[in-house]
Amino acid sequence: MASENPAIWGKPDEMQKLNKEKTLLEKSIHEYNNFNRRLADAEVLMEMAIEGSDEDSFSEAKSEVVLLEKLGQDLELNRVLNGELDANSSYLSIHAGAGGTESCDWAAMLMRMYIRYADQHGFKVETLEMSEGDGAGIKSVTLLIEGPFAYGFLKAESGVHRLVRISPFDSNARRHTSFASVFAWAEVDDDIKIEVKTDDIVVETYRSSGAGGQHVNKTDSAVRMRHLPSGIVVQCQSQRSQVQNRDKAMKMLKAALYEREVEARNKAKADMELTKKANEWGSQIRSYVMHPYQMVKDHRTLHETSQVNDVMDGEIDEFILSYLRSTLQQTGDVQ
Repeated sequence: MASENPAIWGKPDEMQKLNKEKTLLEKSIHEYNNFNRRLADAEVLMEMAIEGSDEDSFSEAKSEVVLLEKLGQDLELNRVLNGELDANSSYLSIHAGAGGTESCDWAAMLMRMYIRYADQHGFKVETLEMSEGDGAGIKSVTLLIEGPFAYGFLKAESGVHRLVRISPFDSNARRHTSFASVFAWAEVDDDIKIEVKTDDIVVETYRSSGAGGQHVNKTDSAVRMRHLPSGIVVQCQSQRSQVQNRDKAMKMLKAALYEREVEARNKAKADMELTKKANEWGSQIRSYVMHPYQMVKDHRTLHETSQVNDVMDGEIDEFILSYLRSTLQQTGDVQ
Protein backbone atom coordinates (compact mmCIF):
# COMPACT_ATOMS: atom_id res chain seq x y z
CA MET A 1 0.00 0.00 0.00
CA ALA A 2 1.39 3.43 -0.92
CA SER A 3 2.48 5.75 1.85
CA GLU A 4 0.09 8.55 2.74
CA ASN A 5 3.02 10.94 3.08
CA PRO A 6 5.90 9.95 0.78
CA ALA A 7 7.80 13.14 1.63
CA ILE A 8 8.18 11.96 5.23
CA TRP A 9 8.23 8.19 4.91
CA GLY A 10 10.86 8.37 2.19
CA LYS A 11 13.46 9.81 4.61
CA PRO A 12 15.25 7.21 6.74
CA ASP A 13 16.08 9.76 9.46
CA GLU A 14 12.44 10.82 9.79
CA MET A 15 11.29 7.20 9.91
CA GLN A 16 13.88 6.38 12.56
CA LYS A 17 12.74 9.33 14.67
CA LEU A 18 9.06 8.43 14.32
CA ASN A 19 9.76 4.77 15.15
CA LYS A 20 11.64 5.86 18.27
CA GLU A 21 8.73 8.06 19.39
CA LYS A 22 6.31 5.23 18.62
CA THR A 23 8.34 2.78 20.72
CA LEU A 24 8.44 5.17 23.68
CA LEU A 25 4.70 5.85 23.48
CA GLU A 26 3.88 2.15 23.25
CA LYS A 27 6.10 1.49 26.28
CA SER A 28 4.34 4.21 28.31
CA ILE A 29 0.88 2.94 27.34
CA HIS A 30 1.84 -0.65 28.18
CA GLU A 31 3.17 0.36 31.61
CA TYR A 32 0.02 2.37 32.37
CA ASN A 33 -2.35 -0.41 31.25
CA ASN A 34 -0.34 -3.00 33.16
CA PHE A 35 -0.57 -0.90 36.32
CA ASN A 36 -4.34 -0.47 36.00
CA ARG A 37 -4.85 -4.20 35.33
CA ARG A 38 -2.78 -5.23 38.35
CA LEU A 39 -4.54 -2.65 40.53
CA ALA A 40 -7.96 -4.02 39.54
CA ASP A 41 -6.80 -7.61 40.19
CA ALA A 42 -5.48 -6.62 43.62
CA GLU A 43 -8.80 -5.01 44.52
CA VAL A 44 -10.68 -8.17 43.54
CA LEU A 45 -8.25 -10.36 45.47
CA MET A 46 -8.60 -8.15 48.55
CA GLU A 47 -12.41 -8.33 48.40
CA MET A 48 -12.29 -12.14 48.09
CA ALA A 49 -9.86 -12.40 51.01
CA ILE A 50 -12.12 -10.31 53.24
CA GLU A 51 -15.30 -12.16 52.25
CA GLY A 52 -13.72 -15.58 52.71
CA SER A 53 -11.55 -14.67 55.70
CA ASP A 54 -8.64 -16.10 53.70
CA GLU A 55 -5.36 -15.14 55.35
CA ASP A 56 -3.22 -16.40 52.44
CA SER A 57 -5.15 -14.36 49.88
CA PHE A 58 -4.94 -11.32 52.14
CA SER A 59 -1.15 -11.68 52.41
CA GLU A 60 -0.88 -12.04 48.64
CA ALA A 61 -3.00 -8.94 48.07
CA LYS A 62 -0.97 -6.98 50.61
CA SER A 63 2.30 -7.89 48.86
CA GLU A 64 0.85 -6.85 45.51
CA VAL A 65 -0.24 -3.47 46.92
CA VAL A 66 3.33 -2.81 48.10
CA LEU A 67 4.64 -3.54 44.59
CA LEU A 68 1.93 -1.40 43.02
CA GLU A 69 2.87 1.51 45.24
CA LYS A 70 6.40 1.45 43.83
CA LEU A 71 5.09 1.08 40.26
CA GLY A 72 2.81 4.05 40.81
CA GLN A 73 5.71 6.16 42.02
CA ASP A 74 7.73 5.19 38.96
CA LEU A 75 4.85 6.15 36.65
CA GLU A 76 4.56 9.46 38.45
CA LEU A 77 8.22 10.14 37.76
CA ASN A 78 7.59 9.90 34.03
CA ARG A 79 6.13 13.39 34.36
CA VAL A 80 9.54 14.83 35.16
CA LEU A 81 11.26 12.94 32.35
CA ASN A 82 9.82 15.31 29.78
CA GLY A 83 12.94 17.28 28.95
CA GLU A 84 13.96 17.74 25.34
CA LEU A 85 16.60 15.01 25.59
CA ASP A 86 15.45 12.89 28.55
CA ALA A 87 14.31 10.01 26.34
CA ASN A 88 17.72 9.74 24.68
CA SER A 89 20.67 7.48 25.30
CA SER A 90 23.45 8.91 27.44
CA TYR A 91 27.19 9.42 27.40
CA LEU A 92 28.73 8.98 30.84
CA SER A 93 32.27 10.05 31.68
CA ILE A 94 34.12 9.22 34.90
CA HIS A 95 37.36 10.93 35.95
CA ALA A 96 39.52 9.99 38.91
CA GLY A 97 40.24 12.86 41.29
CA ALA A 98 43.46 13.67 43.09
CA GLY A 99 44.87 10.73 45.02
CA GLY A 100 46.68 8.49 42.56
CA THR A 101 45.95 4.78 42.75
CA GLU A 102 43.20 5.23 45.36
CA SER A 103 41.14 7.53 43.14
CA CYS A 104 41.82 5.46 40.01
CA ASP A 105 40.53 2.37 41.79
CA TRP A 106 37.45 4.31 42.93
CA ALA A 107 36.78 5.45 39.35
CA ALA A 108 36.91 1.80 38.22
CA MET A 109 34.47 0.83 40.99
CA LEU A 110 32.04 3.51 39.78
CA MET A 111 32.39 2.31 36.19
CA ARG A 112 31.47 -1.21 37.29
CA MET A 113 28.51 0.17 39.28
CA TYR A 114 27.08 1.98 36.25
CA ILE A 115 27.65 -1.00 33.95
CA ARG A 116 25.77 -3.21 36.41
CA TYR A 117 22.99 -0.59 36.61
CA ALA A 118 22.73 -0.51 32.82
CA ASP A 119 22.60 -4.33 32.61
CA GLN A 120 19.76 -4.42 35.15
CA HIS A 121 17.73 -2.01 33.03
CA GLY A 122 18.41 -3.67 29.70
CA PHE A 123 20.62 -0.83 28.48
CA LYS A 124 23.47 -1.50 26.06
CA VAL A 125 26.92 -0.27 27.16
CA GLU A 126 29.80 0.62 24.86
CA THR A 127 33.19 1.77 26.13
CA LEU A 128 34.24 4.61 23.84
CA GLU A 129 37.48 5.58 25.55
CA MET A 130 39.38 4.44 28.62
CA SER A 131 42.67 5.49 30.20
CA GLU A 132 44.03 2.98 32.68
CA GLY A 133 45.62 3.96 35.99
CA ASP A 134 49.34 3.54 36.56
CA GLY A 135 48.96 1.02 39.38
CA ALA A 136 45.30 -0.01 39.34
CA GLY A 137 41.91 1.19 38.21
CA ILE A 138 41.30 3.86 35.57
CA LYS A 139 42.14 7.52 35.17
CA SER A 140 39.10 8.15 32.99
CA VAL A 141 36.47 6.41 30.91
CA THR A 142 33.66 7.44 28.57
CA LEU A 143 30.70 5.08 28.18
CA LEU A 144 27.78 5.21 25.78
CA ILE A 145 24.71 3.82 27.56
CA GLU A 146 21.97 3.17 25.03
CA GLY A 147 18.32 2.72 25.96
CA PRO A 148 15.05 4.62 26.42
CA PHE A 149 15.38 7.43 29.00
CA ALA A 150 18.97 6.49 29.86
CA TYR A 151 19.90 10.18 29.99
CA GLY A 152 16.74 11.13 31.88
CA PHE A 153 17.82 8.87 34.73
CA LEU A 154 21.61 9.14 34.56
CA LYS A 155 21.63 12.94 34.60
CA ALA A 156 21.01 12.50 38.35
CA GLU A 157 24.54 11.08 38.65
CA SER A 158 26.48 14.14 37.45
CA GLY A 159 28.76 15.45 40.18
CA VAL A 160 31.54 14.45 42.55
CA HIS A 161 31.33 11.05 44.27
CA ARG A 162 33.28 10.51 47.51
CA LEU A 163 34.54 7.20 48.92
CA VAL A 164 35.72 6.54 52.49
CA ARG A 165 37.29 3.13 53.20
CA ILE A 166 40.28 1.25 54.54
CA SER A 167 42.67 1.31 51.61
CA PRO A 168 43.58 -2.07 50.09
CA PHE A 169 46.75 -0.35 48.81
CA ASP A 170 47.93 0.85 52.23
CA SER A 171 50.09 -1.66 54.12
CA ASN A 172 49.21 0.16 57.35
CA ALA A 173 45.46 -0.32 56.73
CA ARG A 174 44.67 3.36 57.16
CA ARG A 175 41.41 5.00 56.18
CA HIS A 176 41.48 6.94 52.91
CA THR A 177 39.10 9.35 51.20
CA SER A 178 38.91 9.30 47.40
CA PHE A 179 37.03 11.39 44.85
CA ALA A 180 35.85 10.84 41.29
CA SER A 181 33.72 13.06 39.07
CA VAL A 182 30.84 11.78 36.94
CA PHE A 183 29.25 13.67 34.08
CA ALA A 184 26.29 12.56 31.95
CA TRP A 185 25.22 14.20 28.73
CA ALA A 186 22.63 13.15 26.19
CA GLU A 187 23.32 11.54 22.85
CA VAL A 188 21.77 13.90 20.31
CA ASP A 189 19.84 12.73 17.28
CA ASP A 190 21.14 13.42 13.80
CA ASP A 191 18.18 15.72 13.15
CA ILE A 192 19.52 18.19 15.75
CA LYS A 193 21.84 20.41 13.74
CA ILE A 194 25.03 21.55 15.44
CA GLU A 195 27.46 23.48 13.28
CA VAL A 196 31.10 22.57 13.86
CA LYS A 197 33.66 24.43 11.74
CA THR A 198 36.64 22.44 10.52
CA ASP A 199 39.02 25.24 11.50
CA ASP A 200 37.76 25.03 15.11
CA ILE A 201 38.82 21.39 15.53
CA VAL A 202 42.19 19.82 16.24
CA VAL A 203 42.22 16.07 15.59
CA GLU A 204 44.91 13.80 17.02
CA THR A 205 45.29 10.10 16.39
CA TYR A 206 46.95 7.60 18.68
CA ARG A 207 47.23 3.87 19.21
CA SER A 208 44.27 2.30 21.03
CA SER A 209 45.11 0.86 24.42
CA GLY A 210 44.09 -2.68 25.30
CA ALA A 211 44.69 -5.68 27.47
CA GLY A 212 47.74 -6.75 25.45
CA GLY A 213 48.45 -9.54 22.99
CA GLN A 214 46.01 -9.76 20.13
CA HIS A 215 43.88 -6.95 21.55
CA VAL A 216 46.52 -4.27 21.02
CA ASN A 217 45.82 -2.13 17.98
CA LYS A 218 48.87 -1.92 15.73
CA THR A 219 47.73 1.30 14.00
CA ASP A 220 46.88 4.81 15.18
CA SER A 221 43.12 4.25 14.93
CA ALA A 222 42.04 6.03 18.13
CA VAL A 223 40.91 9.64 17.76
CA ARG A 224 41.11 12.61 20.14
CA MET A 225 39.12 15.65 19.01
CA ARG A 226 39.59 19.09 20.58
CA HIS A 227 37.10 21.92 19.97
CA LEU A 228 39.16 25.11 20.29
CA PRO A 229 36.41 27.71 21.00
CA SER A 230 34.84 25.70 23.84
CA GLY A 231 37.84 23.70 25.05
CA ILE A 232 35.78 20.48 24.87
CA VAL A 233 37.85 17.35 24.27
CA VAL A 234 36.35 13.99 23.28
CA GLN A 235 38.06 10.69 22.55
CA CYS A 236 37.00 7.45 20.90
CA GLN A 237 38.91 4.19 20.50
CA SER A 238 36.08 1.66 20.46
CA GLN A 239 36.02 1.14 16.69
CA ARG A 240 38.62 -0.69 14.60
CA SER A 241 39.10 2.00 11.98
CA GLN A 242 40.17 5.60 12.37
CA VAL A 243 37.28 6.74 10.15
CA GLN A 244 34.71 5.08 12.41
CA ASN A 245 36.32 6.51 15.55
CA ARG A 246 36.41 9.96 13.94
CA ASP A 247 32.69 9.77 13.08
CA LYS A 248 31.83 8.65 16.61
CA ALA A 249 34.02 11.36 18.16
CA MET A 250 32.30 14.00 16.05
CA LYS A 251 28.91 12.77 17.25
CA MET A 252 30.15 12.95 20.85
CA LEU A 253 31.46 16.48 20.28
CA LYS A 254 28.15 17.65 18.82
CA ALA A 255 26.32 16.14 21.78
CA ALA A 256 28.63 17.93 24.22
CA LEU A 257 28.19 21.23 22.36
CA TYR A 258 24.42 20.78 22.41
CA GLU A 259 24.53 20.10 26.13
CA ARG A 260 26.54 23.28 26.60
CA GLU A 261 23.98 25.23 24.60
CA VAL A 262 21.17 23.87 26.79
CA GLU A 263 23.12 24.91 29.89
CA ALA A 264 23.60 28.37 28.42
CA ARG A 265 19.83 28.77 28.13
CA ASN A 266 19.62 28.14 31.87
CA LYS A 267 22.74 30.07 32.86
CA ALA A 268 21.32 31.51 36.04
CA LYS A 269 20.48 28.09 37.39
CA ALA A 270 23.78 26.64 36.20
CA ASP A 271 25.75 29.40 37.93
CA MET A 272 23.90 28.73 41.15
CA GLU A 273 24.76 25.03 40.96
CA LEU A 274 28.40 25.74 40.17
CA THR A 275 28.76 27.75 43.36
CA LYS A 276 27.78 24.62 45.26
CA LYS A 277 30.19 22.27 43.51
CA ALA A 278 33.93 22.60 43.66
CA ASN A 279 36.30 19.74 42.95
CA GLU A 280 37.04 18.08 46.23
CA TRP A 281 35.97 18.57 49.86
CA GLY A 282 32.44 19.81 50.40
CA SER A 283 31.50 19.48 46.74
CA GLN A 284 30.35 15.87 46.59
CA ILE A 285 26.80 14.95 45.64
CA ARG A 286 27.08 11.52 47.25
CA SER A 287 29.28 9.80 49.84
CA TYR A 288 30.00 6.07 49.98
CA VAL A 289 31.31 5.15 53.44
CA MET A 290 32.69 1.65 53.93
CA HIS A 291 34.55 2.32 57.19
CA PRO A 292 34.05 2.84 60.11
CA TYR A 293 30.39 2.16 59.25
CA GLN A 294 28.39 1.23 56.13
CA MET A 295 26.45 4.08 54.54
CA VAL A 296 25.72 5.64 51.16
CA LYS A 297 24.21 9.12 51.43
CA ASP A 298 23.08 11.58 48.76
CA HIS A 299 23.80 15.10 50.00
CA ARG A 300 21.23 16.72 47.70
CA THR A 301 18.22 14.73 48.88
CA LEU A 302 19.57 13.28 52.17
CA HIS A 303 18.47 9.85 50.96
CA GLU A 304 20.67 7.13 52.46
CA THR A 305 21.07 3.38 52.84
CA SER A 306 23.37 1.04 54.73
CA GLN A 307 23.37 -1.48 51.86
CA VAL A 308 26.68 -0.33 50.36
CA ASN A 309 27.39 -3.61 48.56
CA ASP A 310 24.02 -3.53 46.82
CA VAL A 311 24.65 0.02 45.66
CA MET A 312 28.08 -0.89 44.28
CA ASP A 313 26.37 -3.76 42.42
CA GLY A 314 24.33 -1.20 40.49
CA GLU A 315 21.25 -0.87 42.67
CA ILE A 316 21.13 2.93 42.54
CA ASP A 317 17.50 3.34 41.48
CA GLU A 318 16.45 4.64 44.90
CA PHE A 319 19.01 7.44 44.70
CA ILE A 320 18.11 8.37 41.13
CA LEU A 321 14.37 8.32 41.83
CA SER A 322 14.83 10.29 45.04
CA TYR A 323 16.69 12.98 43.09
CA LEU A 324 14.03 13.09 40.36
CA ARG A 325 11.29 13.38 42.99
CA SER A 326 13.15 16.30 44.53
CA THR A 327 13.19 18.07 41.17
CA LEU A 328 9.43 17.54 40.93
CA GLN A 329 9.00 19.10 44.35
CA GLN A 330 11.20 22.04 43.40
CA THR A 331 9.03 22.76 40.37
CA GLY A 332 5.85 22.43 42.41
CA ASP A 333 4.54 19.37 40.55
CA VAL A 334 4.35 17.29 43.71
CA GLN A 335 2.36 18.45 46.66
